[in-house]
Amino acid sequence: MISKERENKVKSLRIFQIDRLIRDNTYPNVLQMMKLFEVSRSTIMRDLEFLHDRYEAPLEYDKSKKGYYYTDPTFFIKSMMLTEGELFTITAIIPLLEQYKNTPLESSFRNILNKIMELLPDQVQVDSLLNIREFTFIKDPLPTINEKTFNLVFDSVRQKKTLEFGYRSISKKEYTTRLFDPYNVLCQNGNWYVIGYCHKHRRINIYAFSRMIDAAITEKSFSVMKDFDVKNHIDPELGIWNSQGAEKVKVELLFSSAISTYILERTWHADQECCQNDDGSVYLSFWSNQIKEILFWVLHFGSAVKVLNPPELRDLAAKEVKLMSEIYADSD
Repeated sequence: MISKERENKVKSLRIFQIDRLIRDNTYPNVLQMMKLFEVSRSTIMRDLEFLHDRYEAPLEYDKSKKGYYYTDPTFFIKSMMLTEGELFTITAIIPLLEQYKNTPLESSFRNILNKIMELLPDQVQVDSLLNIREFTFIKDPLPTINEKTFNLVFDSVRQKKTLEFGYRSISKKEYTTRLFDPYNVLCQNGNWYVIGYCHKHRRINIYAFSRMIDAAITEKSFSVMKDFDVKNHIDPELGIWNSQGAEKVKVELLFSSAISTYILERTWHADQECCQNDDGSVYLSFWSNQIKEILFWVLHFGSAVKVLNPPELRDLAAKEVKLMSEIYADSD
């Protein structure tokens, strides 16, 4: 059974190569193909017959050039061999669209994939033991983004026109009007933000697409501040919590041996220092200006991590733990 499968794969590959030789206008003949593929005359003749009958190839023999050619120069075999790695890539790409599910980009990406699919052959052979159903992808919950808002933000960035919109911050119930010069669009795990100059607060701010309403591009043009550098406000390694230009500090954490492997097997930051202590605990340090973002990241490890530095992060973590303790104490 295995030898039969192997034989069919070799035959398919050989026919693809014969097709390529013919399409390259080299006018291959039987003798040349016998030597090239190290097979018998009868094998080549069967391949040519298969090419003509199975794929309806417009195959003819040119007596003057003593070789085969296609009467239709646009013909090609409508079949494709996918390797295991290529199949995995295709399998992985589709779920990645989920992070764009709340944006107009989802439709654009699907249109692109559909166009690619239209260009693919009618038949696709898979050289793989993988089954797509063996993969499960878990996605994060994402906020809904208004399509008009999404497009207007990008248009505003491109045109360098001030944007006006209503905005509801994370702790508020009402929307307030903002005039905003958008400099740069940011995406973190499927969440979309824009960073720029806020006229109301007179500083660089970051706003979430999902919290905007009634967006409109004004006639007022703007120029990006000469000293603006997006990396002074976010840390691409960790997140986009606006640090208002805060300087980077050294973050030092001590993780319990209970999750040592989990910490050691990952790269948490590009400039990290990570090592395991004799007692099994893991020391992790890196430089960042994202104190608030790091705070929420640290808290999800619960008691398995201890903040060593900076003092500001230690105090914020202690305060948050105290508030949580009070909440649960009140529920007794």
